[in-house]
Amino acid sequence: MNIYVGVTDNDWYRYLADLKPDEVNFWQPGGSQRFRALSPGQPFLFKLKAPYNHIAGGGFFVSHTFLPVSVAWETFGKKNGMPDYWSFAAKIRGYRADYQPNPTIGCIVLSDVFFINENEWIPVPPSWSRNIVSGKTYNLQEADGQYLWQEVQSRFRQQNLSAENQTELPLVADPQAKYGNEYLTRARLGQGAFRVLVTDAYGRRCAFTGERTLPALQAAHIKPYAVSGPHRVSNGLLLRADLHQLFDKGYVTLTSDLHIEVSNRIKEEFENGREYYALHGQQLRSLPSTQHDCPSQDFIGYHNENIFVP
Repeated sequence: MNIYVGVTDNDWYRYLADLKPDEVNFWQPGGSQRFRALSPGQPFLFKLKAPYNHIAGGGFFVSHTFLPVSVAWETFGKKNGMPDYWSFAAKIRGYRADYQPNPTIGCIVLSDVFFINENEWIPVPPSWSRNIVSGKTYNLQEADGQYLWQEVQSRFRQQNLSAENQTELPLVADPQAKYGNEYLTRARLGQGAFRVLVTDAYGRRCAFTGERTLPALQAAHIKPYAVSGPHRVSNGLLLRADLHQLFDKGYVTLTSDLHIEVSNRIKEEFENGREYYALHGQQLRSLPSTQHDCPSQDFIGYHNENIFVP
């Protein structure tokens, strides 16, 4: 198992430590190199810059993606570590020299985020070099990896996390926990992580139309989150914004064999809908590449029985 220690902007950390969100976007202003150091569910620790130079918290890796700054803000909001969009955009521009109005940035999505009391911050391992710019990967089988594991474990005990939180943090509860898709199924993912995972699983294409204009696409829950529909890719569809609205209101649905069904109520209520009726009976234009992430028959059944209005 790997543990990653990322060099962390001090202002980003302070803002989020006060906010205490369930998830964060640990963004990279360059937006060119893919983060490959961790598998989903493995820990990512926050190492503050000078004058602090200590590990002050962390989270559990969910995914890495690239997003325009505007979409990153729509997806994570204040969980980007800034109070508003303009401050966020200005912070990104301060790290770049190209002056693009809406640059693409790297987004490391972390869930189950935790912040350590300042008097319990963890010293960096002996192998940490002052020349490290982005971060360093440690293996749990090595001495420094074991040191980090033990120190993080002890901080959880000292801060008396609730039993509920302990079961939600697989690293703390079970050092042999499995990672990858199993973690993403069990983890307490947030709305931002859900959107990122669904967006990338569907190849950034609307499942109904194939539309690829990213700002116009939204991650829809098949079984609504408000009625215990999970933030899980198998409970998600990437849809154009107008189709998302119609799907949530029951004017369109998905059949068990993954075809689009459009309600007669659109024409009856609005005397319109030609564009939408053209989709009726069509197979989905985009699907996840793995069966594990494809729409669940249970969630489809719920939408058909409880939300769709024929």
